[in-house]
Amino acid sequence: MSVQVTDTAVRTAVTVNVPVERAFAVFTEEIDTWWDPGHHLLADNFDHMVLERRVGGNIYDVGKDGAECRWARVLAFEPPHRLVFSWDISTTWQLETDRDKTSEVEVTFTPEGPDQTRVELEHRHIDRHGENWESMRDAVGSENGWNLAGFAAAAERRG
Repeated sequence: MSVQVTDTAVRTAVTVNVPVERAFAVFTEEIDTWWDPGHHLLADNFDHMVLERRVGGNIYDVGKDGAECRWARVLAFEPPHRLVFSWDISTTWQLETDRDKTSEVEVTFTPEGPDQTRVELEHRHIDRHGENWESMRDAVGSENGWNLAGFAAAAERRG
């Protein structure tokens, strides 16, 4: 697994030993099983996470009390090869309501054989977040940021 940080983007990739359909399903349908439990805006109230699998859908956290925190919009949904969503989180790790100040994440799934898939993630346009955008880039580009190890383990465990 590698992480590359450029001026306004972070890229990472992993190869998993599952078919492309399975890799896509784990990333989208089972996102709640592999996403870092410490990376939710609802924090102590967090119960589960949902990715609505359609363009115009949302990614959101659901609290133990039923509260919802919609922090991303699904911009492209092309099973089993591509997912793009907005990153509607500010540099202070709060919801960002100004869409001009949001970045986007593209995830592609490329078969490298019948039982192996290359998953590449690019978090781009991070500079759109405005002042202190570099701190966002550095955070998502760190070991605790877009680390796909949890996803890879979940994909292969359930494969």
